[in-house]
Amino acid sequence: MFSKKRLKILLMLATVSTFVLAQPVKLPIASAASSSWVSVGNDGKLVYQTDSLGNRIMDFSSAGYGGGGVAIPEVPAIRTLTPSGGDDTDAIQHEIDLIAAMPLVNGFRGALLLGQGTFNCSKQININASGIVVRGSGSGNNGTVILMNGAPFLLFSLSGSGSYALRGSVNMTDSFVPSGTDSFNVSDASGFQVGDTVLVTRKATKEWIHYMGMDTLVRDGKPQTWLAEGSKFNTDRIIKSIDGNKITLDAPLTDSFDSNYLGSVVGTVSKYVFSGRISQVGLEQMKIQAPPGVEAYRAVYMNAIIDSWVRNLVIQDGVNNFTIDKTSKRLTVDNVIINHTVSSTDAAAPADFTCIGTQILFNKSQTNDLQAGGKGSWSFVTQSQGTGPIVLLNFSSTEKNGVAPHQRWTTGILVDSSSFMNPGNDALGIAFQNRGTSGSGHGWPMGWSVAWNVTAPKLLVSQAPGTMNWCIGCVGSKSSSNDPIGVYDSFGTKVTPSSLYLTQLKERLGPQALTNIGYTN
Repeated sequence: MFSKKRLKILLMLATVSTFVLAQPVKLPIASAASSSWVSVGNDGKLVYQTDSLGNRIMDFSSAGYGGGGVAIPEVPAIRTLTPSGGDDTDAIQHEIDLIAAMPLVNGFRGALLLGQGTFNCSKQININASGIVVRGSGSGNNGTVILMNGAPFLLFSLSGSGSYALRGSVNMTDSFVPSGTDSFNVSDASGFQVGDTVLVTRKATKEWIHYMGMDTLVRDGKPQTWLAEGSKFNTDRIIKSIDGNKITLDAPLTDSFDSNYLGSVVGTVSKYVFSGRISQVGLEQMKIQAPPGVEAYRAVYMNAIIDSWVRNLVIQDGVNNFTIDKTSKRLTVDNVIINHTVSSTDAAAPADFTCIGTQILFNKSQTNDLQAGGKGSWSFVTQSQGTGPIVLLNFSSTEKNGVAPHQRWTTGILVDSSSFMNPGNDALGIAFQNRGTSGSGHGWPMGWSVAWNVTAPKLLVSQAPGTMNWCIGCVGSKSSSNDPIGVYDSFGTKVTPSSLYLTQLKERLGPQALTNIGYTN
């Protein structure tokens, strides 16, 4: 017999697990308020305010599969597998390997369809070739369940290999390049062509680290290193146009480049090839279940991957469940729900979603603490040296902690039309703040980021030296810190447009782009 408390949890799981947004979502009617930083002009186009140096809220709409606004393909199944009743790990890996040996046709090899029922897995499953989809038969109780057992492990690794191979590096020649721009000048653009994949590289200098106040961190009497001098920030882009020595990219830069702190050469631009990066990989339509508890079972890891997706997953229990690492690009995480039946009580709370990739869209995803019995997990964090855009759109959570970039500088985050209603109503839904000596000297974790029409019990938006962070149209209680206050605009009243990302996407690509990702006007 189940206890009443246990039965209640199971009923909640059944309800949440079958929650799938299959139909297009009608955008809500916008409120009358508008932002002074991004507003709709008389011609219906977005108008952006800049500061005295030209910094502005960036266009986030390139986040997502295919660079935003591209429908996720339905890949035909060419292999099928049903549960054996025993350990299915090797059988699943074998089927994936068979598909990996098949030729690519228009970027795809085919899908593995997992049948209804419970598959038992005890070790990692790897998808490390392009054009492969692993699809279950649904994330509800009558669909496909992958039950993790044995010692804690990572279940799915969707990862290529290697890294960027650079060539043809040139210097940026502007003394200041603002955050949010997509154009800048270089010393010689003759070696570049439209369509080239490039890395724009910015180094952490001693002067910049000092300017940020990050060279005096001390914890337990010991100096803490925020970023070592010479650390690099790579922005992964494609050249859209070239005019003389002026290069325009397919998506904006998320950070500013200031010669006052970076030196006379604020950055470099290099062509690259990335032969080991995989593409057109998908994971979809299943439930992943770890043993109840707070042990380190992890569900999904993605890296060295581009133009891929994870959608319609329910993940139950485990910790630090979903990670997108630094060389990931143009990914969509759609309708992924993470539920915890046992609350974390660890003082260093784990994170449900972690991301430091570029052009990443988390769409209509959730994190839930179904027991609400402990300190809970962070819903979403970033890690070190990331460059967005990273977008959370229509994200919701009942975890105790919300969105909190965690360490050592990631730029270009948008939390859009989202809700963080933790059970205790006493933690931060948005925590854009200096983490100081937390961890091993996390310090300033982020800049040039936006909370747009977010509802949460508490919100804290601070800003590091030389940067801005915005809290626009957010509803909740404003928290305070000893750090410089960010921009609070129309606080307590939601603004129009209701979604910044969707409006930017429609303006750039037209209304079909919204339909492609499940929205209508």
